Parts: sequence; structure tokens; C-alpha cells
Amino acid sequence: MVETLDVKKVTEDIKRKMSKSLEATKKEFQNIRTGRASIALVEGIQVDYYNTPTPLRGLASISTPDPKTIAIQPWDITVINEIEKAIQKSGLGLTPINDGKIVRMQIPPLTEERREELTRLVRKVAEEGRVSIRNSRHEGIEQVKKLEKAKTIPEDVSHATQKEIQKITDGFIAQTDEALKHKENEIHAI
Repeated sequence: MVETLDVKKVTEDIKRKMSKSLEATKKEFQNIRTGRASIALVEGIQVDYYNTPTPLRGLASISTPDPKTIAIQPWDITVINEIEKAIQKSGLGLTPINDGKIVRMQIPPLTEERREELTRLVRKVAEEGRVSIRNSRHEGIEQVKKLEKAKTIPEDVSHATQKEIQKITDGFIAQTDEALKHKENEIHAI
């Protein structure tokens, strides 16, 4: 009975780590501009708020009134110039327009060259996600082998668990590939 608890703990731990890797990859995808307005592009930008770096989402209401515009309405109007500066420094390549109450940004259409650049970038992000998932697989298999070597679990349980870890890995890799495909379609659709 102890052996199933040890093996179950290892597989659950691996699933949790792989899930975190997949979520991190998806979050990175959200931060990549595709020509469509998304609050995810700007919500994490750090704004200097009374000498304290603060995420934009904690200082303002962020909305997308149309597919090509992001509108940011700060709750404290005195911080509007700092928001504008933070957006300019962010490297997003967006030009904020400050009317004194709201900061608006128009999302320009993507050039073919930029689409190719973004495609390479999302593929790199996806590969980093896959590597992280495979590292978790390697770690899990090593833990199972240690349990087998310590005679905590029999050899057949070890092999079955290693196969299960590989199946879990394949599932998370497939989900990463699906998210990549979706993001590439999004980049080339607009």
C-alpha cells in the first residue's frame, strides 16, 4: 500500500509541475501582440506609483472598446502620466494617447515581416514550455527509479509508472502544441 502512495505522489507532483509549465506558456502567448487588442498585453506593465512599481491592473480599469483599441482609465488621475511613460518603456511598440482622463492605444495592423517574427517568437516560447515539461518528466522518472532502487516499489510498478509519466508528458506536450497552433492562427488571421 505504501508503494501506491509513493507512486501516486510522484505522478500528482509531475502533473502539477507540467500544468504550471503549460499555464506559463499560455500566459507568455497572451503577452505577444497579434494585431488584436487584448488587456493581457498591458495589465502586467509595471508603473511607478509613488516610487513603488505597481502592475497597471492595480491602478486602472483596462478595457477594449473595439478590436483595435485598448483604453486605460486610472482610478487616481494623478498617475496618468506615469502610466503613459510605463507603456512607452514597455517595448510593446504601442503609442499611448493621453487625453487627461483616459490613455488609449491603437493596435496597428501587423506587417508580413512582423507576423513571421512573431511566429518565430511563439514557436520559441512553445519549445521552452515543452522543455520545461520534459524536465518534469525526467525528474519524475528519476524519482520512480530511486523508489525502485530503494526497494520501496517493485520493478513492474516502476515500469508502469514510467509509462504513465510518459503518457502524461505526451498529453501536456499535445496541449502546448495546440496552444501554439491557436496562437499562430491568431497571428496570421488578422
